[in-house]
Amino acid sequence: MKTAEDIESFLIQMDTPFETMGPGLWRLKEVGPDLVLTLADSVLAFRLKLMDAKDVPAPKREGLYRRLLELNASEMLHGAFGLENNAVVVTAALQLENLDLNELQATLDDIGMAASDHYTAISQFVA
Repeated sequence: MKTAEDIESFLIQMDTPFETMGPGLWRLKEVGPDLVLTLADSVLAFRLKLMDAKDVPAPKREGLYRRLLELNASEMLHGAFGLENNAVVVTAALQLENLDLNELQATLDDIGMAASDHYTAISQFVA
């Protein structure tokens, strides 16, 4: 099973700038200021805040939710778009038992592409 030291080693090998925020908690600076990795039991969790959902007017919320579901079905390989605490987020989770550098890189790439490719489509719902 991979440890916090293994995760940091992977991030260093990938030349990904990061900040250690606590034990098993990192903020990655390359994808966006709000991409956080968290070790939780046997899982490495990823969370990237894209925008505040509270800024979406009530009449446009159904359209936003529909678009997020469509993107989940067609665009996300390693994670999902979702709503968390009034924010639109991208989340993913990987098992630590057999996590390797390539899997971590692929997940970060997927999250980064989702954020850059679909931010415009998602942000159109903000007033």
